[in-house]
Amino acid sequence: MLRLRQIADRLIGLSATLGALGLLVEVCVILTDVIGRALGRPLYGSLDIITMAMIILVFGAMALCDRKGGHIAVDVFERYFPPAFNRAIDVVSALIGAAIFLALAWAILDSAKISVMLNLNTNLLNLPKAWFQYALAAFSVLTALGMILRATELALGIRDVRLETGDGRDIKKDIAI
Repeated sequence: MLRLRQIADRLIGLSATLGALGLLVEVCVILTDVIGRALGRPLYGSLDIITMAMIILVFGAMALCDRKGGHIAVDVFERYFPPAFNRAIDVVSALIGAAIFLALAWAILDSAKISVMLNLNTNLLNLPKAWFQYALAAFSVLTALGMILRATELALGIRDVRLETGDGRDIKKDIAI
């Protein structure tokens, strides 16, 4: 299980790095376009680049968000439930999230097939839409696999990312000291 977690963490790191590169592209393009507009020469195709970079940015970072426990969690009643029940809720939530991301990947792959068949491109730069749809599907599958791995770790009592500090220490152990 440890080896699987190491491989998953490397893939999640790669995904997050690609998301960070998408953010850099996004910032550079917006900055260039804003300065260009002020000078009367906007960046041609900036909307195409911004739209496609946003796909990479959002979905590239999604697996890391799940890995770090960054998704929204409503824990109003958590303190009233026993720990085993809370863990079961977390496992079910992770599995539902994985199912949603797998369904999203499936739908996007179908959409990509249509984009290839119809040779669909972006409006101005004529970038093939299918490339970005395949990237979105891959990021979604990676996020789903990460969620399945997190659900497995929770079910086996190996790790709960919500109870860890940023440096890998367990919050419960810190409280007990």
